[in-house]
Amino acid sequence: MHRSHLRPAAVALGVLSLLGPAGCTPAGGPARTAANISITYLQKQGDQQYFREEAAGARARAERLGVELVVADLGDDARQTLAEVRAAAERRTGGLIVAVPDPAVGPDLVALAAQAKVPLLASDDQICATNAVPAACGQDDLVPRIGFSGRQMGAEVGRRAAEEFGKAGWDRADTRILAAWKHDVTVCTDRVNAADEAFLSTAGASIRRIHVETDNTVAGARERVAVAVRANPKVKHWVVWGCNDENVQGGVTALANAGFGAEDVIGVGLGAYLACKDWNGGEPSGMKAALFIDGRGVGALAVQTMYDRLKNGKDFPKEAFAPTTMVDPGSWKAAGLSCG
Repeated sequence: MHRSHLRPAAVALGVLSLLGPAGCTPAGGPARTAANISITYLQKQGDQQYFREEAAGARARAERLGVELVVADLGDDARQTLAEVRAAAERRTGGLIVAVPDPAVGPDLVALAAQAKVPLLASDDQICATNAVPAACGQDDLVPRIGFSGRQMGAEVGRRAAEEFGKAGWDRADTRILAAWKHDVTVCTDRVNAADEAFLSTAGASIRRIHVETDNTVAGARERVAVAVRANPKVKHWVVWGCNDENVQGGVTALANAGFGAEDVIGVGLGAYLACKDWNGGEPSGMKAALFIDGRGVGALAVQTMYDRLKNGKDFPKEAFAPTTMVDPGSWKAAGLSCG
């Protein structure tokens, strides 16, 4: 992976002198008017429905507040992250919100923001000031984050999967849990581990689990899950969850391609933006439920949080979470889910 020419160890003292609690630049200084506030929002995977909704929510809140907002799509390119941060600094942006494509870029990202004296807020995924792996990061070195609680979301998925398993009446011996996610993304691991724990607690039954590493895309999950299914030919029933809707959708599709009917698959998505497409047609689906995470809410909350910092000097919260709702084929429309 390309890395910035900045070396985190070399800039550590400069970073620490500029960073306040949890890796943010200190509050203070004169209050600004809304018209003088500019915010840059850098997002990974801008073609994904969730992040499109997040950008829309951010723009709507910025318009309501009367502030300038620049949104840039990083795709999956960690190198682009640093290039966009430099560009934002050259524009003299007032604040920087980033959903990183790869957490490994964290130390260089934080160093650049600190050198430019631009407040930094993480969106969705964790960013660490001192370690490329957020899971190995001290709490004080994590950048303040707006998003969702990974463990809370995972627990909701695990509980719903256990309820569906109980209704199905399957034999544990010929059932497997298939969990799919990108293993180096901390929030994904948090979600999957919490789902495991909640399933066991709710179902009161231990079922063998197969953990599949993916790139968090539908195609990647479909390919990897297909391999896992072929390696387990005696399994008759599958419970599927993962980091996001993409992983579950890919898993459910791979199982359908392998000949498993909807009655033999319990998929519980996380996002609901892909799950609803299965439900929209009214046909039976292995996607039994999904946790609706509203990207618009995260985008709006991130912009509001940065605005409060820039205009009023209000400290960032360590973490702030948007609400979630479990939905299924009978409830997703009433929940306000937009199925684009």
